[in-house]
Order: sequence, then structure tokens, then C-alpha cells
Amino acid sequence: MAKAQFSPARDGTARGTPVAAGDWSTAWETLFDLSATRPGPLHMRLAAAIRSAVRNGRVPHGAALPPSRQLAADLGVSRWTVTQAYGQLVTEGYLTARTGSATRVNWTPGPDDATPARPGIATGPAAVPARYDMYSCRQDMRVFPRRKWVDAISAAATAASHRQLGYPEPGGLPELRAVLAEHLHRSRGAAADPATISVFSGAGQALTQVCRALIARGETVLGIEDPGSCRYWEVARTTGMQLVGLPVDDGGLVTAALGQYPQLHAVCVGAARQLAYGTPLPPDRRQELLDWARQADALVIEDDYDHEFSYDTPAPPVMQGTDPQRIALLGSMSQALGPTVSIGWVVTPRRLVRAVRAEDEIQVLPPALNQLAMAHLMRSGGYDRHVRATRLQLRRRRNLLLGSLRDRLPGYRVHGGQSAMMLVLELPPGTDTASIVAAAARRGLQIGDFEEMWMAPDPARPGLLLGYGSLSDNVVGDAVAILAEVLAQAGVRSVA
Repeated sequence: MAKAQFSPARDGTARGTPVAAGDWSTAWETLFDLSATRPGPLHMRLAAAIRSAVRNGRVPHGAALPPSRQLAADLGVSRWTVTQAYGQLVTEGYLTARTGSATRVNWTPGPDDATPARPGIATGPAAVPARYDMYSCRQDMRVFPRRKWVDAISAAATAASHRQLGYPEPGGLPELRAVLAEHLHRSRGAAADPATISVFSGAGQALTQVCRALIARGETVLGIEDPGSCRYWEVARTTGMQLVGLPVDDGGLVTAALGQYPQLHAVCVGAARQLAYGTPLPPDRRQELLDWARQADALVIEDDYDHEFSYDTPAPPVMQGTDPQRIALLGSMSQALGPTVSIGWVVTPRRLVRAVRAEDEIQVLPPALNQLAMAHLMRSGGYDRHVRATRLQLRRRRNLLLGSLRDRLPGYRVHGGQSAMMLVLELPPGTDTASIVAAAARRGLQIGDFEEMWMAPDPARPGLLLGYGSLSDNVVGDAVAILAEVLAQAGVRSVA
């Protein structure tokens, strides 16, 4: 039989906290609010409170109520009061009681009984998911390394000291920062030191802290690629930063245009991959960007987004390794492992470390156990093996998608195939992309509108976002066939 411990409550309320549960649902955690009932005998008020909890769905059919002795002790009333209330509700059919067994809820709503929806439980028809998901540009969580992560959590929990399991210290645990420094130096050519790495819950939170550090130094304007990451625009704006959209072409950031913005002393750039067009920043533009940063006494925030998933050639080394005093390196585990792990970081110049880790603002830090588990997974080689296996899988899916697009939509220009999990399908100027997206959705195909990536949408450069991170290999051809039919029905032709 299940047992529970009850905490004393005030103002005529009772809550129970089960220590263990049987095979049935229990109502021992339910709040019975006597103050909300009409004046009258105490046992009738308790009966009314229980009846209300049953009828509004807080106590479901079959749930076991607390034993009379325990509920009486918790409420500070006599056991007789509770047994009388239970007896009244048994008579009314709300409860059922058997000798040697718990008192249980026996009432279910009839056709004329309107039972309010329980918080967090959908009562209407569930939304039907798209049959073909080409909108998600993130990792397929079906391949999340559950066993490896469970092992890492277990190892971390076993080995962690009591100190390590407390609130994470600003900047992240030294154990994880040390592993990250080695990893970034080895795999990305970064000049990373544990003292200059700050760990946060994702790259977005890391960018938030960098923006706050810049504002504290008097810099309130941030240049950011347009088209680019709407997530980063939102993050930067919440800090009070003023944003300047910087032009982008097939070669990434148009660095020659930076001289047109004398107010800029900080820019955020996708160097390993320009988010919209998918290309790494070429060497000549990298040098131009570094030269501009030195001349303007500016900070370059280098977003190392999706470097793990470069399919034909490895991603170039990060720029941060060449000038760590001018460049802050931004990254996360979100693309490789999904949002579950929730770990991102930024490597900053030493002069910014204290300001980036400042605690005068609320920071979202990964739980200490997640940080320790991540360090274990990386030290064991499990993280690198997972990334390699995922890269091979995604490269195969990328090839299938590009092949299907060539067959079904010959002549259409496609951007972004070198890396990541998203392509941009270029459409003729003036195309009503919103209607194309809606028509595809009616056919069970979910795609994105390229307009989402623009700070100031350009009607002359429309396109569709085709994500393949969550698309199964065996439906790639079917999804592209539907897309081709939708475009043909809309009278859209290639721009080539």
C-alpha cells in the first residue's frame, strides 16, 4: 500500500506529498481549499471541497484519496470530520470505499456535465503534424545518443563532489571549460584558454552576455548579416542593442561595405557558414574583416554555426585563432546534440571576460550535472564519434535531396548544400512565397519562407527554406515531388 507524508498547511488547506505510489493514480497531492466553501459544519465544507476537486477534473476517476487519519492530521481536524465527509460523498456516488482498500473517486462526468480542461492537457483535436517536415533545420532528435548521454550523466553524478553539484559558478565549471578549450584548439584552430571561455545555455544566451558587455563599454550598435539569423536579431535587441543589417552575397558578408558604417564597432558574422547562403567566408574577405576590426578598434563576434556538418571539405579554421584580442568565438552543442543538452559558449578577449560573466543580469546557465556529463562525453570520445556518424548520415540525405531537386526542378538555383541541414531554393523575383508555403502545407509538406531570414525582406530575392535535418531518407523523393507539383500549379519557373 502506498504511503505518504503530509506537510502542515494553513488557512484550511491540505496538501499531501507521496513518498511512493502504487499502480493507481493518487490524489494525495490535491489541494482541498476549505476557505472557498460556504459557511457550515466542517465536515460538509470538506465534502464540498472534495466534490469540487472531483467535478472540475483535478481528481480523476479511480484516484485514491488520502487515508482519513492522515488527511485529518494535515487539516488539523478530527478524524470523524474526514470520515463523515467521505461517507457523504460515497452516498452521493462521488466516492467508493471498500474495507482494506483506499477510498477512490467513482464519479465521471455525464453528457450534460461540462468539465473544465485540466491545465496543460489539450482537450480539442490534436494538431496533425506535417507528413514531410522540411521546415526544421535542426538535428533529428531520433538520433540523439541516448545511451551515451545516460552513461555520461551516470558517470558524472557518481564522480561529482558535493561542491560541483551546487549552483554553477559564473562562466561554467572549470572541468567543462578545460575540455572545451582543448576541443576548440584541436578541431577549430582556436586560441582558447579555459580562463577566456564562458559557458551558457546556448549560443543565444552567450550572445546576450556579449552584447551586455559591449553596452557596458558604451557600444550600442551591432552589425549583423542580412539575411541571417532572426534568433540572433531578437536576442541582440532584447539587450537594447541597435542593429544594422549588413549586406550578404554568395560569398558571405560583403566586407567591402563595412566602411559605409562608421558608427559600427562590433559585428556578428558567420565565418564557417553564412547562415542563409551556406558558404564560408573566403580568405580575402576574412583578411578584409580583420583589417577593418583593427582600424575601427572593433570586436568581431564569430559565429561558428554548423561547422560540424561540412560535407565536401572541412570547415576552415576559425578566425579567432589569428587575432584572439579582436574576435569573440561563439558556439554551442545545439546542432550536434539538439536543445536537450543546452550548452553553448563564447571565447572572448580577456578584457571582456569579467563583463561577459557579470551577474548583475539574470543568466541562464546549464545545470552543473549537464556540464559535467558533457565534459565526460567529450573526454571519452563519444561526442566526436556521434558527430562523425551524424555527418555521414546527413551527407547521404543531402545528396538524396540535391539529386531529387535536380531531377524534379531542373534549372532552379540552390544555395547552402556545402554544409548544415538547410538549403535555400531560389525563386523568380516577385514570387508570392507565402502562398507557396501555404499550398505545400495543404499537401502535408512543411517548408519555410526565405523572407523569415531577412531584417528587411527583399521582393527581388524570394526563396524557400528546405530543411532536411528531420526528414527521413525514404521520403525525400516524395517530398520534392509534392514541392515540384505545388510550384508548377502556381506557375513558378526557375530563375536560371
